[in-house]
Amino acid sequence: MDESVVVSPNWLASRLEESTVRPIDVRDPWEYDGIGHVPGAVNVPFDSYRDESNVDRGTLPGAEAFADLLSEAGIEPTDTIVAYDDTHGVFAARFVLTALEYGHDDVRLLDGDYSAWNREHETTTDEPEIEPTSYETDPLTREKSPLVDLEAVEAALERGALFLDTREQSEFEEARLPGAVRFDWREVVDDETRRLKPEGELEALLADYGITREREIVLYCNTARRISHTYVVLCGLGYEDVAFYEGSLTEWLANDGEVATGPATSADHRSR
Repeated sequence: MDESVVVSPNWLASRLEESTVRPIDVRDPWEYDGIGHVPGAVNVPFDSYRDESNVDRGTLPGAEAFADLLSEAGIEPTDTIVAYDDTHGVFAARFVLTALEYGHDDVRLLDGDYSAWNREHETTTDEPEIEPTSYETDPLTREKSPLVDLEAVEAALERGALFLDTREQSEFEEARLPGAVRFDWREVVDDETRRLKPEGELEALLADYGITREREIVLYCNTARRISHTYVVLCGLGYEDVAFYEGSLTEWLANDGEVATGPATSADHRSR
């Protein structure tokens, strides 16, 4: 796994004394304060980096709002951010995607979560002293951004791109994009270690679903949270042609997009 994308608990533990390595805990404040956190971690709750005007859609908060958030957290554009949660990394991965989209060059996901960290490494309830900064975002251009809109999704469907639906089976059967393959984002996680499965297992798992490096891949769910984790994992494995449908099924349905329903057929399953 590419360490510029995903880092191990040992990697983070060996660098906690470095002033430019900044752990960010995206759990709720009561978890951060009451249960404990990685030493030096700053709390940036998940709800704070979603669009406040419509949190149900889960869309990006906007460049200015995100700049204010990182300024309050004492983050500089040159810092190495390592995000984590206690839900196998799915909320933290959303932070990673958000920071990348707004131009932060070095943001990584902690492999595992707080529970995985807590098994072998020190935790604390002490809050670090925060010196606010004047953080400025530098959003990616459309050409460089992995985010795609409704029009681009329609074009990708015409091209026969591989659409991955990372939601629950019941959600998938209720409505999905035509031809989509269901890939539960949690399949890449080892339930016992709470960390990602070994790379060999991940590659075999992905291949079993027809997910290969030569395919054009488009990810979607309902509100673009669960696909964040799959996106980060694929990037960590070196996949390059991966698009992120920010509007996801919420936007697709709102625009009367065509859907398939019911159990997946053989054409929708792993043979794609």
